[in-house]
Amino acid sequence: MTQPVRSDTAVLEVRNVSTVRGRVQVLWDVSLTVERGETVAIVGPNGAGKTTLVGSITGLVPPKSGRILVNGEDVAGRAPEKLARLGVALVPERRGIFAPLTVRENLLMGAYARRAKSAELATDLDDVFDLFPALVRYRDAIAGSLSGGEQQMVAIGRALMAKPELLLLDEPSLGLAPKVRAENFGALARLAERGVTILLVEQNLRLAARICRRAYLMQRGRIVGTETSDELARSARRVYLESNG
Repeated sequence: MTQPVRSDTAVLEVRNVSTVRGRVQVLWDVSLTVERGETVAIVGPNGAGKTTLVGSITGLVPPKSGRILVNGEDVAGRAPEKLARLGVALVPERRGIFAPLTVRENLLMGAYARRAKSAELATDLDDVFDLFPALVRYRDAIAGSLSGGEQQMVAIGRALMAKPELLLLDEPSLGLAPKVRAENFGALARLAERGVTILLVEQNLRLAARICRRAYLMQRGRIVGTETSDELARSARRVYLESNG
């Protein structure tokens, strides 16, 4: 088993974070780091606390204690919109697109915090459509009319339009057909190859191992270990985690 990475130059550092929802403590002394240009996964069964951890990082569920640093700046408890301005872009569980808007309008919403010129935004839109060519024919379609997999493409593209320092994805394979899931993870793999910093929260260990450099294993609100992608793919923990997923 590899040891947790600690770095003063990490894009994201979570230090000893504990989080309570209502009267129930969900996270217990969680620590992790994500280096610039690295793709890191958080894996674990349902109820492990993965989504609460995402909420704590993004300001949706402020932690009870601990520190969360983005590029060295402590952001624990800050509102989500302030985190977005610091370069943290979230693709939430079940996508959270603006269903009544067109695909193009959804994508442009991702750039709302930027003061980019029209020409730059047009280039960024083209980059998203190059990454997800299936969306080209739907650029002016109502986003809510798309399939679940296509909506996931829109959600990822919207996050990329923010030019994020950190791209955070919560269960991006959830509810998708295998073919579309493979297409979307192929796009994430290309982003990783380009050096986009990614934190991936995922139950599907095979998919996580495909694109991540290393993974944190989470159970019952705690980080219980770290593994490289190769270790994750062949680990005996895989049987336990997937049988409880």
